[in-house]
Amino acid sequence: MAFLRRVRTASGATAVQIVRYVDGRQRIVKHVGSAHSEAELGVLLAKARELLEDRAQGVLDFDVEPTVPVVRLLGALVEPSLFEVGGPSAPEEGRDGPGRVVGTDCRLLFEALSTVYADLGFDAVEDEVFRDLVIARVVEPTSLLDMGRVLTELGRSPASYSTMRRTLARAQKRTYRDRIATACFAHAASAGDVSLILYDVTTLYFEAEKEDDLRKVGYSKERRVDPQIVVGLLVDRRGFPLEIGCFEGNRAETTTIIPVIKTFQARHGLADMVVVADAGMLSATNLRQLDEAGLRFIVGSRTVKAPLDLASHFRWHGDAFTDGQIIDTLTSKTGRNSENNPMLRREPVWNPDQHPGSWRAVWAYSAKRAARDGRTLTLQENRAKAVIAGEKAARTPRFVKTSNGTRTLDEAALARARRLAGLKGYVSNISAEVMPADEVIGSYHDLWHVEQSFRMSKTDLRARPFFGRKRDAIEAHLTIVFTALAVSREAQARTGLSIRNLTRTLRALRSATIAINGTTHTFPPAIPTDQQAILKALQGRTHTH
Repeated sequence: MAFLRRVRTASGATAVQIVRYVDGRQRIVKHVGSAHSEAELGVLLAKARELLEDRAQGVLDFDVEPTVPVVRLLGALVEPSLFEVGGPSAPEEGRDGPGRVVGTDCRLLFEALSTVYADLGFDAVEDEVFRDLVIARVVEPTSLLDMGRVLTELGRSPASYSTMRRTLARAQKRTYRDRIATACFAHAASAGDVSLILYDVTTLYFEAEKEDDLRKVGYSKERRVDPQIVVGLLVDRRGFPLEIGCFEGNRAETTTIIPVIKTFQARHGLADMVVVADAGMLSATNLRQLDEAGLRFIVGSRTVKAPLDLASHFRWHGDAFTDGQIIDTLTSKTGRNSENNPMLRREPVWNPDQHPGSWRAVWAYSAKRAARDGRTLTLQENRAKAVIAGEKAARTPRFVKTSNGTRTLDEAALARARRLAGLKGYVSNISAEVMPADEVIGSYHDLWHVEQSFRMSKTDLRARPFFGRKRDAIEAHLTIVFTALAVSREAQARTGLSIRNLTRTLRALRSATIAINGTTHTFPPAIPTDQQAILKALQGRTHTH
């Protein structure tokens, strides 16, 4: 039978071992560890007792590594920690009785994220439960019912479920989002440039069978048929969130940008800024309203506009392009008549006074993009041929035309598409004197930051699916996600780590609460050098994201 033994080592530490008698002699079955303090000794003894439980005894008898939870060893009490951890100091040397581990938690992670939350100015909300819900979503996105478990692991005494629900209602009633958005803008303005903002939309679906005034079936890039909402997100050029808007699920994406921009402008009293959006926002109405509001814009253009925009190039140079070639020209505001005369070899330089019926158009050619487009077109051609031959049942794909019930390959459309492979267009109302063509292209390519933020909100923060029914509950949920996204973005910027890797790394640093002589004491963990660097970075109040 195995039993526990404590042995004083030559270094003065106390070794904790599991031993058993073999032929009248004590044989070490497992060396649990060596303790240099009473706190460490308490942890090791607790671990040893777990190994000695009946469920683990059979494993020990066969000298197999037991599959029981392992408690992380604590460092010496004299080691400084990056955060002050509450609780009395260790008992004096010579007091009786080993310590017993009551529990462990990762409060260091909570304190680190709380520092980021406060640095962003979110404490202005003055709601600890709201803050706890935000940080819990950053660490482990889960349901409201399960938030208590996450907060307990973070060393918090969680509020009740009913209190959490009241907090969400309070967040909506007291317009927490307005205060969060104001703090986000102040942070972005102090840390970087907010003269250029990026906009994109996504959809969030619901586990619901019926539509209502907000949750409606609409266009879904994932081809879902669940009721959904459309969410518009405005970020700075680094991806830090600035504004979020919620719209009906069947609303066209092109109609969302103006309301979000106007809300943003009104909130901060802004007039002069550059708005960047992808081709999904390209509509004559949107561009006209942005221009009338005194805003400059850069919007992706659709390739189908290239033949008219590049009529001069095609007439004088054919469809030959060189890698990296940029053509700065005009595009019609209406899409019908062009102010570009193809009889003139030289491309016109856009001027709002000289070309009232046009916007500036910048077209760029990439050999790499051309190769990728070529592969895509070949796949689409093969799919079209398979459908025509009856080898594949599908909706009418691209490059298939139907006449009198007969399907044929649209060779003319395919030829036009191949002619335009490798081209990418950008529409703007910023003159070449103010912003060169390559800067227009570079600014547009910053859109990946807003796409990344959406991916974070959908994956790392699990903004969807959502089970709330009422609009206020949905809006409150988006406020939590919006705030958590800001905390995550700033934490990533300070550390250079993804939020998933950051939380996983710091979650392993667990403080231990130990009962010794009738009292409980909380001790911080030993912090490896790498984790110390992460914690130090998260503490930095002056940082450019």
